[in-house]
Amino acid sequence: MFRSLRIRNYRMYAAGGIVTNTGTWLQRTAQDWLVLDLTHGSASALGTTTALQFLPMLLFGMFGGVLADRYPKRPILITAQSIMGLLALSLGVLTMTGTAQEWHVYLMAFLLGVISCVEVPTRQAFVVEMVGRGDLPNAIALNSSIFNLARVVGPALAGVLMYLLGGPGPLFLLNALSFVAVIASLVFMRASELNPAEPVPRAKGQLREGLRYVLGREDLLMPVLLIGFVSMFSQSFSMSIALMAREVFKADASSFGLASSMFAVGALGGALLAARRARPTRRLLFAGAIGFGLFQIATGVAPFYPAYLALLVPAGIALITVNTAANASVQMGTSPVMRGRIMGIYFLVFTGGAPLGAPLVGWLSDLAGPRAGVVLSGALVLVGTGLAVLLTRLITSRVRAAAVA
Repeated sequence: MFRSLRIRNYRMYAAGGIVTNTGTWLQRTAQDWLVLDLTHGSASALGTTTALQFLPMLLFGMFGGVLADRYPKRPILITAQSIMGLLALSLGVLTMTGTAQEWHVYLMAFLLGVISCVEVPTRQAFVVEMVGRGDLPNAIALNSSIFNLARVVGPALAGVLMYLLGGPGPLFLLNALSFVAVIASLVFMRASELNPAEPVPRAKGQLREGLRYVLGREDLLMPVLLIGFVSMFSQSFSMSIALMAREVFKADASSFGLASSMFAVGALGGALLAARRARPTRRLLFAGAIGFGLFQIATGVAPFYPAYLALLVPAGIALITVNTAANASVQMGTSPVMRGRIMGIYFLVFTGGAPLGAPLVGWLSDLAGPRAGVVLSGALVLVGTGLAVLLTRLITSRVRAAAVA
């Protein structure tokens, strides 16, 4: 389960990731709470914030993947993490001085999304350079475990800290400080023990080359399309947790943090189970997608808060199962010289649906209530799973027919 940790560079990276990811979840929880405070509980404003954070990936995500293939990955990651820390510091100062406004949060969310366009595909493609191809599925699952361990600790700790410190402002400052850990892990890695891919020379048509590569491979296109439909509504699930906790069950900040942590407990369990598997299967991929849709519907109709909390656990297991299976399937099937671009495409669809899904869920939640928004999201995940199958067969058959012609 933990075999990748025998590699020194990955151990350092994982340790830094635990600290930084915890800080990130402190900020995510504080940001949701700040938006609800500034807008007097507006679900639409919360959906807009989520959409702005993921919109840049929809617009520029594939260009970030090209940069990841074209330049050394470690310097890119150090620069990106430094800028993200400065953004957290800026929002913390604005909040602590009482000058934070709604548009400030929107702007910071958008800028964070711009940096993520480069940082996310680079970070994903960098994993194999630390651990090698043989341990790649295990490292991907452990990365998910680290992320979700922080997701367990972060929101619950955020709720307590917001109560003790009198608001969300200090949490942004703590997140800014947490970036020191991951930057230090990258700086002090042993370069001689890395296995960097050869940088791809600058040339025309590299984006189109990446797209053709995916469209011509059913084993890559299927998980890419499936994760696109699932993530369109899973990316807004933390927003739905905030709305359900605050508006439906009338929970305070600490109870809201508990709900986020229960979902993360399931996600952590799912990630640890994934770390035990040598290679994901297509059956596992679809089981995770269908399970998440069904459990999302179940959380939307939960009659009382303890039942809601209990249902968040299997929802977390199902979501992380489909996420890790799709990620590992794509990375294992991709050539090293294409990995940055393919991961750029993967995260384009992974995060690019949020600017569509989050405002829709927010608008419906304002119109018909948070329960209706959650139930619709789950139903659309199930519909999207079926569409992924149909579109994969349609696209690959047309690509093959065009190649023959």
